[in-house]
Amino acid sequence: QVQLVESGGGLVQAGGFLRLSCAASGRRFSTYSMGWFRQAPGKDSTLVASITWSGSSTYYADFVKVRFTISRDNAKNTVFLRMDSLKPEDTAVYYCAASEGHYSDYTTYHNWGQGTQVSVSS
Repeated sequence: QVQLVESGGGLVQAGGFLRLSCAASGRRFSTYSMGWFRQAPGKDSTLVASITWSGSSTYYADFVKVRFTISRDNAKNTVFLRMDSLKPEDTAVYYCAASEGHYSDYTTYHNWGQGTQVSVSS
């Protein structure tokens, strides 16, 4: 099992940026695909971006392509989400999660963290 703790959220103006971090405990972190999800009030959670265990392949939801970048540092057991050109509609709680399945299959993710709030003002 892997335990995940997200950080880096906050309040930012539209057009600004944030960098989220997800710190993992456990020796198997480097074997997992990792994903970032978000959930806005009253909406279902959505897979925003994901990355393979090696970092060689990534997936982005259409609504964040070009603006967001996912990366990982297996030596530090950490996955990142750089979010640029933020929009008010990006406001949500952001969660990271681990997967032993295909990195772009949102149904395979588990061990979600507690989330970090991102709020974008207009």
